[in-house]
This record gives sequence, C-alpha cells and structure tokens, in this order.
Amino acid sequence: MNMQQLFDQARNGQVDELNLISLEGGIYLLEAHQAGQRRLLVDDAGATLHLRSVEHARDLLQGLPSVPFYLLHTVVHTEMCGLSDGPQQPLRVPIALQSTWMSDD
Repeated sequence: MNMQQLFDQARNGQVDELNLISLEGGIYLLEAHQAGQRRLLVDDAGATLHLRSVEHARDLLQGLPSVPFYLLHTVVHTEMCGLSDGPQQPLRVPIALQSTWMSDD
C-alpha cells in the first residue's frame, strides 16, 4: 500500500488502525490494518517505507482522517539468551496523529 492508497482508503473508512513500528537502529515502519489484514506502506518504488521518527510519520499523515494510531516497540529481550521462552507481546502505546508541539508563531 502506498501513501495515496492509504489516504483514499482512510477517507472511505476502510482503515481500522495504523501502527508505527519502532525497530532497532532508529527505523520506523508504518503498517495499516484493514479487515484483519496488515499492510506495510511502501514508497513510490515499491520498497518498504522507512521513517525516521514519530514526527516524520505525523508529517506524512497530515490530513489523514482520524484513525487509531499506535506506536509499537519490538520486544528486545526476545533476542537475548536466558530469558523467558513464553510468548512476548510488543509494547503498544496509543499516540495522536497530530503533534502536540506548539509553535510560537
């Protein structure tokens, strides 16, 4: 799914939620959920869209109709030795689509 498709489908109420997935190395991926399916956003060349930050995502999503938006942090200790083998869930935090930073303009 590219950005234009995301905006079109969000306007039609077809996007259930967005997840901004935080990966090691300061990389963020944007994932749209639709009718039980997950789709990563891609750039114009069809490659997975890599974002730099939450604010970068918010800039790209300006004008998007309101949908639930979550920041997901992967569970780092699942790659470490000696810790629980049980199922681990990523940290999932709701965030706003709009920035709360105020300008002095």
